[in-house]
Amino acid sequence: MEAKHILLIVIGIIFLIILGNYIGTLNILKKYKLKISEALSGIDIALSKRYNVITNLVEVVKGYTKHEKEVLLSVIKFRNNMSLNELKNINSSLDETMNKINVIIEKYPDIKANENFLNLQKAIIDSEEHLSASRRVYNANVSLYNEKVITFPSLIVAKIHGFKEEEYFKALENEKDTKINL
Repeated sequence: MEAKHILLIVIGIIFLIILGNYIGTLNILKKYKLKISEALSGIDIALSKRYNVITNLVEVVKGYTKHEKEVLLSVIKFRNNMSLNELKNINSSLDETMNKINVIIEKYPDIKANENFLNLQKAIIDSEEHLSASRRVYNANVSLYNEKVITFPSLIVAKIHGFKEEEYFKALENEKDTKINL
């Protein structure tokens, strides 16, 4: 009789350990998903800041270049709640816009002496650093999450609950060679 009780207690303890690990793993996966969403929001905020600075820069440049409006009006409209691919496309479009602005700035060297332009130049550098930091935070969170999704035993819980690997925020091919020179 005592052997049966001991066996039941041992089985109960093993069951509780497995259940505790299962619940703990599920909570960790949910926590990492939340961190990824938070980091994606950080990228969204950084892109919004970058967009606002570029828009202000366009306004300063417009004052010097009345006939270049078509190029300047190519600044894209920013939307909230975008997917990762949409954020990558926005980032790419902002890079293209900055390249167009840089070409115009080279034609009009007086712009570089404008105080507003100089302040916006500093703001662009700041927004680029903020965006870069946001990307690093996002990718770090994706790395932690993906590690849990693909490693045993947490991959069992991930598969049961439909957790899949997340995509890293990578530079698009055209961004890898692009430098913003103001």
